[in-house]
Amino acid sequence: MEDAHVPPQDASVPPQDERRGISRKRLLKAALAAVPLPMLLGGVALARDAGTAQQPLTPTPFCDDGDDPTPPQIEGPYFKPDSPERTSLLEPGLPGTRLTVSGYVFGVTCRPIAHALLDFWQADTNGEYDNTGFRLRGHQFTDSRGAFTLETIVPGLYPGRTRHLHVKVQAPHEQILTTQLYFPGEPRNQTDPIFDPALLMNVRQAGPAKEATFDVVLNVGQQPTGGPTAPGGTWAAGTDYRTGDQVTYAGTTYLCRQAHTARTGWEPPSAPALWQRV
Repeated sequence: MEDAHVPPQDASVPPQDERRGISRKRLLKAALAAVPLPMLLGGVALARDAGTAQQPLTPTPFCDDGDDPTPPQIEGPYFKPDSPERTSLLEPGLPGTRLTVSGYVFGVTCRPIAHALLDFWQADTNGEYDNTGFRLRGHQFTDSRGAFTLETIVPGLYPGRTRHLHVKVQAPHEQILTTQLYFPGEPRNQTDPIFDPALLMNVRQAGPAKEATFDVVLNVGQQPTGGPTAPGGTWAAGTDYRTGDQVTYAGTTYLCRQAHTARTGWEPPSAPALWQRV
């Protein structure tokens, strides 16, 4: 295996969410997932947040219209093509701590990618790969919102590597991203020569199981979509709105739910996280 060393990044740097404030991706994700307002105001838990880790984590590259895509990593020697299509890798009698991984696939303009392919493979709880069959291997496609969910187990350790999941991600008719996803707080993160803190998942305990989130940003250009042509009303891009302000848009009145500076693409019908119809 050709290992490429990636130097550790400064974990004391605050998450980019905190430095940049409200982003286009945060609003799009909140609208896609229909997050309740109290949760939104507390900060949407993206894959790159510090989350429940014991110390701040270096965040995944933040999708903010033109920012860097998710970094690639080597495939390694254990990939097998033609895995079965399935969202759960669990099988009867499979030992290990249950793990659910969920997230979204975005393009570099922060718009979700529907029908993107995700092909996962991993070691079992003993750190072994199934090279004869397809245990703990499977592929799936994002739904119309660009969302995916994988049911599996926490992978085991084997010599030279920290705990990780392998994945290939491909938007329709685009190039394949091959990368690996990592777990925060693992001692071997400090010694694995190809570990990249930008690929840390946000992991939390959920009873006896674990839940993780990670959002993939593919190097795929996407045409922006604006609001309706000449809708009329008082809403205007570039305006600083405060919580409680009211605007009209296309003949409908909306109440501002969170202070922000308006921009194209955040029109009231397109940004339910910011505007409530009244």
